[in-house]
Amino acid sequence: MTTFSYPEVGATRRHRLPDGYRHLRETTHLGRGRAVFEAAADAVLDWTMHRAAGVRIAPGTPPAAPGVAVTPVLARGPLRIAAPCEVVWTVRDERRAGFAYGTLKGHPECGEESFVVTLDGAEDVRLTVTAFSRPARWYTRAAGPLVPAFQRAYARKCGRALRDRAGGSA
Repeated sequence: MTTFSYPEVGATRRHRLPDGYRHLRETTHLGRGRAVFEAAADAVLDWTMHRAAGVRIAPGTPPAAPGVAVTPVLARGPLRIAAPCEVVWTVRDERRAGFAYGTLKGHPECGEESFVVTLDGAEDVRLTVTAFSRPARWYTRAAGPLVPAFQRAYARKCGRALRDRAGGSA
């Protein structure tokens, strides 16, 4: 059995996020129409969006599904930060597609993050990144307010990368 590094597993599925964490909700308009939605859904669930945003995902990592372990690696020059996670939940229906992963031991943060693509009644397609987290390592505690700024910048980068891959327009 997996041991997540936080007790509120699955909380990104609900609108109200747990207290005691930093919260993030970042939404990016990806374009319009079913084709954009389907392309974006595929790119989120098969890790294409993460890779396009500059995160290393090991080759052969299965598509997002509950129980899939993944270790995104953030790299900048010689610096490498591994962030072990496990997929907590997924959704794929006519109007929503995405997943959330939760942090495991060794992750620099403690919490959960979801990436959900939606198609609304006006045919607008959006990516919403929702997260709750708090520092789990000395260096994320030391970075203080830089961590939430990085997380928001990363969520925006995911949105831009997904818009590019899904064929939408700003």
